Amino acid sequence: MRRERGGLCGILFDKDGTLVDFDRTWGPAAHAVMATLAGGDRGRFEDLMRVSHYVEAERRFLPTSPLLAGASSIYGPLWARVLGRPAGPELYAEMDRLFREAALRSLHPIGAPADLLAHLAGGGYALGIATNDAEASARAQSAVLGLMPHLGFIAGYDSGHGAKPEPGMVLAFAAHLGVDPSRVALVGDTPADTQAARAAGAVAIAVLSGPAGEGARETMAALADHVIGSIHDLPALLAEIEGAKTQG
Repeated sequence: MRRERGGLCGILFDKDGTLVDFDRTWGPAAHAVMATLAGGDRGRFEDLMRVSHYVEAERRFLPTSPLLAGASSIYGPLWARVLGRPAGPELYAEMDRLFREAALRSLHPIGAPADLLAHLAGGGYALGIATNDAEASARAQSAVLGLMPHLGFIAGYDSGHGAKPEPGMVLAFAAHLGVDPSRVALVGDTPADTQAARAAGAVAIAVLSGPAGEGARETMAALADHVIGSIHDLPALLAEIEGAKTQG
């Protein structure tokens, strides 16, 4: 059953920082991947951490890290220079594979996303994921977390729709549903998410569960239509939005 009223009928989720705990998942994964690519060269390993704005002792990224954007095509050129390798699809594919394998070993969800998605799907919402991670990684993590039965759309930076903050993933999701983008919401923790939603004409919902946490509230409030603490506050927000539509 899909919602046929004039309100929201589709919800698109960012993955990292929204469904998946970014630091607990990608902090250890990045350490493993950088160590592998450095090949035992401590100086090279330290250079990878430096350009990645990575704090080794805490196994986490600084808010300024280029890896928060997700796509290996964005930070890949920085790593290529450190490694002395050509930047391009071959290296990026290797990085994506290593990250996919490492992240599955340290995967930590935010709360119980499978329960939330089951609840939303049961309420008639069509659900999807739009991530700047690779699509294969998004599918692998979604399978482990039990999200796949509730997802009808998954797009990564390499799925052919572009990467956020471009609107391509959001527009593709709306086209997949056969609805105007205004009937779709994108839920995410970064400005790239809200910018992608706004550029597509969709509803931008910000969550404060990413690496920046509560400190991002003011910034995200200026960029989003709604700000909530985490995805688990979403049902109450959707009820509020529906109530406002009904009263209007």
